[in-house]
Parts: sequence; structure tokens; C-alpha cells
Amino acid sequence: MSDQLLIASVSASVIGFILIYAFFVTKSVRKVPVTAAGNSNGKPSSVTTKTVSIHGECRSVDDADVIIVGAGVAGAALAHTLGKDGRAVLVIERDLTEPDRIVGELLQPGGYLKLIELGLQDCVEDIDAQRVFGYALFKDGKNTRLSYPLEKLQADVAGRSFHNGRFIQRMREKASSLPNVQLQQGTVSSLLEDNGTIKGVMYKTKTGELTKTYAPLTIVCDGCFSNLRSSLCNPQVDVPSCFVGLILENCQLPYENHGHVILADPSPILFYRISSTEIRCLVDVPGQKVPSLSNGDLSKYLKTFVAPQIPPELQAAFVATVDKGNMRTMPNRSMAAAPYPTPGALLMGDAFNMRHPLTGGGMTVALSDIVVLRNLLMPLHDLHDSFTLCSYLESFYTLRKPVASTINTLAGALYKVFSASPDEARQEMREACFDYLSLGGVFSNGPISLLSGLNPRPLSLVVHFFAVAIYGVGRLLLPFPSIKRMWIGARLISGASGIIFPIIKAEGIRQMFFPATVPAYYRAPPTQ
Repeated sequence: MSDQLLIASVSASVIGFILIYAFFVTKSVRKVPVTAAGNSNGKPSSVTTKTVSIHGECRSVDDADVIIVGAGVAGAALAHTLGKDGRAVLVIERDLTEPDRIVGELLQPGGYLKLIELGLQDCVEDIDAQRVFGYALFKDGKNTRLSYPLEKLQADVAGRSFHNGRFIQRMREKASSLPNVQLQQGTVSSLLEDNGTIKGVMYKTKTGELTKTYAPLTIVCDGCFSNLRSSLCNPQVDVPSCFVGLILENCQLPYENHGHVILADPSPILFYRISSTEIRCLVDVPGQKVPSLSNGDLSKYLKTFVAPQIPPELQAAFVATVDKGNMRTMPNRSMAAAPYPTPGALLMGDAFNMRHPLTGGGMTVALSDIVVLRNLLMPLHDLHDSFTLCSYLESFYTLRKPVASTINTLAGALYKVFSASPDEARQEMREACFDYLSLGGVFSNGPISLLSGLNPRPLSLVVHFFAVAIYGVGRLLLPFPSIKRMWIGARLISGASGIIFPIIKAEGIRQMFFPATVPAYYRAPPTQ
């Protein structure tokens, strides 16, 4: 009899506990719209995530190995890469509708090779992407064509240009197709820290509900306007110029399937195809402000000052686009990578490192970084030992340097060389650079292989940069040197040094040229 009473009391206790738990714990399922990539009708697909509300606090019930903040190029590609390796990934993106940007539209051949390595090359299909085989330079009525050195590569390897939003949506779609990758729409407000270790994030869902979610590794990829980077790095953001973006229609480029760079006054102008019917134009305006669009100053500036400097084939379409008022502006930012190694967290993409977009190298750097990180994480099955993982991942900052530092340095140096200047020595450097590239052969193949991301060798960059400077000095001294010309030549060399050495210093001389001397270079995966 006593046994029956004991069993009855235990059963009653269990049932009571279940009823109390059901009263305080409410499970809910939310669907987040994701516009299908390349889907012009904008029909949303949906990704489901589950949350649980315990005593009024909303917490995730999905155990993620990695939280990724941001689903742009870097975030979406990283989510697919880690998900394909079997990790549970939660991606939190502020806006999952198709982005509309005026940059991130040209992927260099080196970036396309990284896309192949990550298994994402089909993301440039079915979005009307255009193949890019090189560049054309224009200056003072002269022009020269520079072709990518693609002869030894597969037939489909080339640059690609496209609408940035279509490309991103394709990658989001591919990432969310994996069962262990979830895309959640929400705005991350802060990182959750405990004794110096990042444990997860706090974010506001689409419905306005504050939610905390946890994972052993949080990777911040929230772009150039990141509000989280300040706790993970020392952000020294420079804004050397702004872009005015236009889309030209019903016209042809002088050299189809090539990017066009006009060495204009005061700074370069870019043209490249982003679809079979549209040509992107980016007008660089030095400084942090552009002429006012509202009072017509910008339209006047573009039509009276910029239009006469662009190729005649594009002038009518350019003026027609300006007259329609379809112009957008954005600041061009550069920021050297200066991370604070933080247990439980990592920075990637533009939140981590930016360079002037003149050379179109940003996506190549981001995709290369993802390949490096994937290779480092691949041997690890458990990411919970945050301090050991942080120490191990310090090698990431050194291993990424060959590609990242080459592209970053080239972007900063070329922007300064290609921009007009009242200084006579700078003018000679600009002229020498154009003529040097026009020589062809090794003089053009070397620099264009650096720009394309196919030859990530910092030393090769420095050699070609000073070869341009020496070529410029030789032009000054031949056939008859003079005191004035010798003085300009000396200033040219000095100016070239003043351009490139500060950029190299910011990148890190040791990591850039002597990575094998950095102890982190040899970090072995932690024993598990």
C-alpha cells in the first residue's frame, strides 16, 4: 500500500512539474522572408528559426556552433562554407531583402577562383553576370588595353561583374538550402561578454523582440558601417573620397568585357557592365562631401566638368542619365586590419578590413579570408575552448596577408597615383604609370596580375611600383638632363616612397614580407 502511495505521489509530482513548465515556457516559430536570388518577381522564400521564452526572457533553443552577424558577401559565403563542413550556423542579418548598392559589383579573377574553391561559382549564374577579361585605361585622348593573364587557367576563369544584390541573394539562397544553416532577420545590438569571452549576441527580431543567442564562436561580418567592430579592433577609418554612382543604358563600352578607368581631373572615373543592358559608372569625388544633389550642383558638376572627360561613345548616355536624376552617392572607406584577438569572436569582411574600391578587390580579399579561416577550422570538431581557439586563430591574421596586403596596398597606391595633382612630380608619376602600363609584356602583365588577385605577392607589387617611378625619372633625364628635371626626378622618387611606405607600414611590414618569422604562423590546431 505504501508503495502505491509513493508511486502515486511521484506521478503527481511529475505531472505537476510538466504543467508548471508548460505554463512558463512558450515555444514559438517565426518565418523570415528571403527574396530568392535572381528572382525578379521578389517572391520571398522563408527560413524558420525557433525561440523559447523562459520567465519572460527570449532565448534561442537552437544550439549553433557559429553565429554570423551579417549576410552580405562575406557573411553569406562564410555561412555556406561552414555549414557545408557540418557546423550548425545561425546567421543574423538586418535586412534579408535584396540589397541595392553601387559597389561590390566586380569580382576579380582571383576572387572567382576562390569562389570555385568554396563551391559557390554557380552563384554568378542566372543573374546576367558579365565576364571581364581585363581593363582599358584612358588619359588625355590616349588609351591602352590591359588583359588578365588567363592563358594557363580554365576557360571559364575570368572576372565577373553583376548587380551586387543579385549575387548576394544567390549566396543567401545557397547557404539557407543547407539544413544546418539558419538565416534570421534581426538587428544585433551588442555582443554578449563574460569574463573577456564573447558568448553570443543580443539582437532585436523583425517583430521587435529582444533575443539573446549563444554560440562558442561569433563572427562579425556586418559591413563597412559596423557598429560592433570597435570592441574587436582598433578602427582607424579613412574616407579619401566619395563615389557618385549612375547606371547607363542603351550604349556600348569602347572595349566590351573590360573595366574602363578614365584618368580624369581630379580623380578616376570607372565604367563596367553589370548586366547585358546596363553599364555602371562611378565618378570619384575627392573629400568627404559631394556637390548637393537637391539644388542641382551635382548635376551641373557632372555635365559640365565630368562629361567632357569621358569617352565620346558614352557621353550622350551619361548626360541622359544625369538629366533623369538617377544618381546615388557613397563614401569610399579604407581601414587597415588592426584586430584585438578576442576569445569567442572574430571579425571578417568590410567590418574587419577595407581598401579604396578603385581596384575592385574587396570581394577577392573577403573570399580569400574565408578560405584561410575554413582551412584553419577544418581540423577542429569542438570550438568551446575559447582561449585556446583564440590563440590558434591568431595565425589567421598572418596567413591572410599575402592576398590581403597586396590588394590593399595596390588599391591605396593606385588611387593616389591615378588622381590629378598640382604637384609637378606627382603629374610625372601619373604620366609615367600610364606609359609604363602601355608598354605591354611584363610591364602590363605584372601589374594586372597583381590587381586581378592572381599573383598575391607583395614584393612583386613593390618592385613594379618603384619600376614605374624609375621609368618616370628616366623619362625626365632623357635625352638631356637639367637641374630642374633632376630635382623633379628626386621629388618623384620621394613622392612614390611617401605613397607606398605608409600603406605598407599600416599593413605590417613583418607580416607582409616575412610572415614565416611571425610565431603565430606556425600555430598547430589544438589537441582535442
